[in-house]
Amino acid sequence: MTILQKEIRQEWLEHILPFWMKLKDEQYGGYYGEVGYDLNISSNPPKGGIATARLLWSFAAAYRITGDSQYAQHARHAYQFLSGPLYDQEHEGIYWAVDYQGNPLDTRKHVYNQAFAIYAFSEYYRATGEEEALQLSIRLFRWLEQTGYNHQTGAYREEFDRFWQEQPNEMLSENGVIADITMNTHIHILEAYTNLYRVWPDEQVHQALDNLLLILHDRMYDPQLRRLNVFFDNQWNSLLDLTSFGHDIEASWLIDDAMQVIGNTDPVYQQMVIDMAYRVAEVAIQPDGSLMNEQENDHIDTSRIWWVQAEAVVGFYNAYQRTGDNQFLQLIDKLWAYIKVHIIDPRPGGEWFWSADDQGEPGQREVAGMWKCPYHNSRFCIEITERMN
Repeated sequence: MTILQKEIRQEWLEHILPFWMKLKDEQYGGYYGEVGYDLNISSNPPKGGIATARLLWSFAAAYRITGDSQYAQHARHAYQFLSGPLYDQEHEGIYWAVDYQGNPLDTRKHVYNQAFAIYAFSEYYRATGEEEALQLSIRLFRWLEQTGYNHQTGAYREEFDRFWQEQPNEMLSENGVIADITMNTHIHILEAYTNLYRVWPDEQVHQALDNLLLILHDRMYDPQLRRLNVFFDNQWNSLLDLTSFGHDIEASWLIDDAMQVIGNTDPVYQQMVIDMAYRVAEVAIQPDGSLMNEQENDHIDTSRIWWVQAEAVVGFYNAYQRTGDNQFLQLIDKLWAYIKVHIIDPRPGGEWFWSADDQGEPGQREVAGMWKCPYHNSRFCIEITERMN
C-alpha cells in the first residue's frame, strides 16, 4: 500500500466514519440532522431523504469493504429510517424530509432524491444480501421509469408533490433560474442505475443506462467547451453559461463507471470522459493545487468546496487510468496535500469543513446537514484505495 493509500484509508476509517457514527439517534431513529460549524450537535433539525440515503450508502459500502460489523449495524439503522419514516408507503417514493421524530415534514418527491435511495438500497443489498432492499430499489427504479421519465422531452422530470403531480423544480435549481431539466439529477440517476445494475443486471436497467449516456452526450455535453451544461428548459435550451467544475470531474468518472458496468465501449463517450477531465485540469486548478467551484459567464467562484475536492481526486485518477498521463497523478498529490491542510477539520470532534476561501480559511457553514454527508469523501477514500491496489 502506498503512502497516499494508507493516509486516505486512515482518514476514512479513523476520522470520517467515526464522526458520522456518533450522530446516531437512538431515540427517534436515523441520524441527527445538523452539526454546526461550532461542532454542536442539534438533535431537533429535520432529517433529509438525501442525507439518510447517503449515510446508508456510506455505511453499507464500509461494511462491504471491511467486513466490520459496526458498519453493518449503522447501515441497518440508516436503512430502517430510509425504508420506514422517509418512505411514503401510501403513495410511493422518498420524502424530501421528515422532522426529527420521523413525522412527514416536506413530502415533495424529487427524482434526485429517489435516485439516491436506489443507490443506497442497492448498496445495502450488495453488502448484506437483504432481499427487501433490492426489491425497494427495483420498485423505485420502475416508478422513475414510469413516472419520472418524460418521453416527450427525452429527459427525466425533476420535482413532484407527494401525489406525484409535477411541480416547479425549486430544490435542484440555482443561480436564479428554475430549470425543467438538470444535469445534476441525470448524472445521479446514472450513478444509481449503475449500482442497481451491479446487483440486478436486468435489461430494463441496461436500456435506461444506455439512454442516460445518450442524453448526457447528445443533449448536455458541449464538445467545444468540453463541459456538461447545467440547466435546461423543456426545449433543451441551456439557461445559463455555467460551468460546474466539480460536477464535470465527478460526471467524467461516473460516466466511465457506467460504461464499464454495462460493457459500453463507444469511443465517442470515452473521448467525452477524457476531454472533460483534461479541461478541468487545464482551467479549474488553482496554484495551491485545489479546485475552484464554478464559472458563470465571466464570474469565477473560487471557493474550494469539500465535495469538489474529493470528486476531483477520483476523477483525476480515473483519467490517469484511461490515459496513462502522469500529470493527473501530480494533480492528485497536490490536491491531497491541500485537502489535508485546508479541508480536513483538525479540531477534536470535527470532520471536513464545507469549504475554504482563497486564503485557505474555512467557510463557517454546517459540518453536517441536509447536503453535508459522508458520501463524497467516503467514496473518494474507497475509490482511491481500491483503484490503486
